[in-house]
Amino acid sequence: MKRHELRSVMACLVAAVALMIMACGGARTDSPAQPAATGLRLYVFDCGTLKADPARFRLKPEEVATTDLSVPCFLAVHPRGRLMWDPGAVPDSDWTPTGGPVLHHLVLPDGTARDLTLRKRLTTQLDEAGHAAKDVEYLAFSHYHYDHTANANAFAGATWLVRQVERDAMFSDKPPGVTQPASYAALKTSKTVIIQADEHDVFGDGSVIIKSAPGHTPGHQVLYLTLPRTGGVVLSGDLYHFPEARTLKRVTIFDFDQAQTAVSRDAIEGFLTKTRAQLWIQHDFIGNSRLKKAPDYYD
Repeated sequence: MKRHELRSVMACLVAAVALMIMACGGARTDSPAQPAATGLRLYVFDCGTLKADPARFRLKPEEVATTDLSVPCFLAVHPRGRLMWDPGAVPDSDWTPTGGPVLHHLVLPDGTARDLTLRKRLTTQLDEAGHAAKDVEYLAFSHYHYDHTANANAFAGATWLVRQVERDAMFSDKPPGVTQPASYAALKTSKTVIIQADEHDVFGDGSVIIKSAPGHTPGHQVLYLTLPRTGGVVLSGDLYHFPEARTLKRVTIFDFDQAQTAVSRDAIEGFLTKTRAQLWIQHDFIGNSRLKKAPDYYD
């Protein structure tokens, strides 16, 4: 073999060894690599369990399988960006993880109290899934209640997708008593897109759509995703809290406009029939317990 040919072979061998070292860990970082988004993915995070009084939902204890309500958070990851949906009930900064369940007593501005069980901070779960709050491009809530907005300040760098009536209520002189204004205060100066149409196509390809469903609050909305393998999924917000409320057609005593809730429910039920999409009732404790959680995902 000639000298120049030998040098060429040796260079190739050196390059190959370098690539092997990187593949075996030489290029690892302290946190997981962000998964490449080649298609739509949906991550489900455990943001706590809420103790509930069925009477507030016009239900009797014997009519429900459990009085516990789940508090999930969701991240939709699309090749064109990420959308955080409903970031929890208690800000990460307000409690300390112990490695086990943590009981948390929350007092709202209206004087009512809620008891929750927390296990892991949302930002920690995001990190474990290879994402960071600062890198999320879009933020949206189903509505302004405290248990859907708690970690909003962590996403102040995102573009906030919100209906005017909801934003006006959140930043009014007297916000609704079941909000936690301090938890979303940073959004006041965030880049904001006011949703005006009944449907808002987040990424422009029809795969992630925010749909109007008012009644629970004036600007309540649900999220419709078309996942490549899972199919259509509608995240309910608080259209329903218990699956029994859906079958028994019960509306909570605290909905902003109970008649409008019934209209919105009928519209979404028709949409589910038409699209054959699944309805994930976000607060359904048993249903939510069956969902795979991050860092696993639905695609």
